[in-house]
Amino acid sequence: MRFDDPLREGRLIRRYQRFLADVDTGDGVVTAHCPNTGSMLGCAEPGMRVWLSAARNPARKLAWTWELAEVATGRLVGVHTGRANRLVREAVETGLIAALSGYPEIRGEVRYGANSRIDLLLEGDERPPCYVEVKNVTAAVDGDIGYFPDAVSERGQRHLQALSAEVAAGHRAVMVFCVQRADVREVRPADHIDPVYGRRLRAAIADGVELMAFGADVSPDEIVLRRRLSVRLP
Repeated sequence: MRFDDPLREGRLIRRYQRFLADVDTGDGVVTAHCPNTGSMLGCAEPGMRVWLSAARNPARKLAWTWELAEVATGRLVGVHTGRANRLVREAVETGLIAALSGYPEIRGEVRYGANSRIDLLLEGDERPPCYVEVKNVTAAVDGDIGYFPDAVSERGQRHLQALSAEVAAGHRAVMVFCVQRADVREVRPADHIDPVYGRRLRAAIADGVELMAFGADVSPDEIVLRRRLSVRLP
């Protein structure tokens, strides 16, 4: 996924009210939209180098969106959780995720279950439909281990139950952890942050939900999923 326009570099002043971030661009301070509902643990420290994308809609309230953060020298993280679905879809379409290849039709944000939308629905080829839930992993990193979630996620817990229901209905269901950083080699459930999510993830796997993770190379020009990562359920 290449960015449509060059990103604007700055220094993070603060993130607040969850969806707002003040950034010093060198030419002044701007308030950017923060498209990440998690705690952003380790990715939102004041003084960090960050990169913003400019809104193409001149009528939008906030003219900038926070895209990247530098957590250490040369180590960039994609903090925009909304990019994860596109990254995984591109990886499926280019054949990187071989386990999800061969479906003629891919649709996004399809309604399913009682009141949910699946991130990707793969269909066709006389196979049961495949429901793919994508979770973005950016924060809560310890060494080369990435954890999800980085805050208690009741929504994530419900998604796991919905995936189990699809398996029970005879469909295929897959949870994909999309890691928008290159320094992670393994993903684990964050039992120390959201133990309920960890328990429900293990229950979903026992029900037949498939689990996989992929890591990305990140730069101010593009973010591309490159490698499959191991997933460990201690």
